[in-house]
Amino acid sequence: MKKFLDDNFLLESETAVKLYHQYAKDMPIADYHCHIDAKDIYEDRRFKNITEIWLGGDHYKWRIMRSNGVDEKFITGNASDREKFQKFAEALPRAIGNPMYHWCHLELKNFFGFEGVLNGDTAEQVWQLTLKKLADPEFSARNLIRKSSVAMIGTTDDPLSDLSYHKLLGETDFETKVLPSFRPDMLVNIHKTGFVDYVKKLSAVVGFKIDSVEAVLRALTQRIEFFDAHGCRAADHGLDYIMFERAELSDINSVFKKAMSGVAVTKQEAESYQTYLLLHCAKEYKRLDWVMQLHFSCVRNPNTKRFNTLGADSGFDCIGVTDSCKSLHMLLDAMDFEDNLPKTVLYSLNPADDQWLDSLLGAYQDAGIRGKIQHGSAWWFNDNKVGMINQLTSLANLGILGNFIGMLTDSRSFLSYARHEYFRRILCNLIGKWVENGEYPSDFKTLGGLVEDICFNNAKDYFNI
Repeated sequence: MKKFLDDNFLLESETAVKLYHQYAKDMPIADYHCHIDAKDIYEDRRFKNITEIWLGGDHYKWRIMRSNGVDEKFITGNASDREKFQKFAEALPRAIGNPMYHWCHLELKNFFGFEGVLNGDTAEQVWQLTLKKLADPEFSARNLIRKSSVAMIGTTDDPLSDLSYHKLLGETDFETKVLPSFRPDMLVNIHKTGFVDYVKKLSAVVGFKIDSVEAVLRALTQRIEFFDAHGCRAADHGLDYIMFERAELSDINSVFKKAMSGVAVTKQEAESYQTYLLLHCAKEYKRLDWVMQLHFSCVRNPNTKRFNTLGADSGFDCIGVTDSCKSLHMLLDAMDFEDNLPKTVLYSLNPADDQWLDSLLGAYQDAGIRGKIQHGSAWWFNDNKVGMINQLTSLANLGILGNFIGMLTDSRSFLSYARHEYFRRILCNLIGKWVENGEYPSDFKTLGGLVEDICFNNAKDYFNI
């Protein structure tokens, strides 16, 4: 029986062991999509305890606690940090098979040197160990990034942002590139609460009145160019589903004015506006050689009672079952037909979409760019062992795994880089199985190059870092 979390954790063959330890383990990290705040990096934030750095904004951990019947006061409420950590430690052992169990122990081992197991009985030991370690300047935000060999961080930023902390970071000698990513969801999602107020705020930022769709596009372009001047390499769109609804500009202007007057727009009207803006954004991204990321098939805030008390992004979202296949290929086709299709990464929260996504990729690849259209890494509820294996296998079966841009954290924590290790171990084990089974030659020059590319080099090239 193998020891829990030993050096060969998740590695089930000699080939897998060699691929991980000789090729994957020490590759730098390109964390091209996350939710870390650039301010925390610039100010080199220090964390007073494990609860602050671990539980402060981690929805995964909150869900584990809620599923164990923990009172909300110990999750997002006013209980002490020590009490919150105790409740999490007591709940964690029940999460067998959940990637959170592995992630937590990898983080405790890699950053704090703790090689035991976390539970209610060991919580005090872990609390004291991490308390002492976090008091050391070596555990500041920047040093945690350095410990993980992170070459690039792609933050997620609203178009209204002045990107002041990105600018300040660019003037320091900090080795890691911290680049903004453009996230215009509030402007694209015309049917959602807050649209009118957001347009007014954007108007103040760009310095002109936004009273038409033409003005919206002008504002978008201005902000895109501002982000580009601050090193932006990518944009990200969070969509409930992929839509495609063509309409005349005059009709879309009517929809915009209707929304600005406070009248609810219909589903078809919203989709016509959203489609128009997405096509414009893609044109601008292509012009500036950005990467467009599309995240979809997510149900946001299904629990009305909890949404009313805790707000959005508090751990209640779930997988959505949407029919985005036809609309996605129509959207990509419109972009491609007009020569405005940028490098694009597609993420569906529904794992049932893996195979049609991977077959769709091949329809829109282009000369000069390996893997121009990407199936993004197993995302959110799928970034577990089975989800990663399924995504990698589907991509290998129907596309080109060697061109894959690899893992991201999609996290708000400075300890989440252990997720890259988790991914790399799973990747090496999967490839190792194919080699050991005689499905691919035992040619380590080629295999090692493939692993290094998937772990870092492909993303480095794809995002021009």
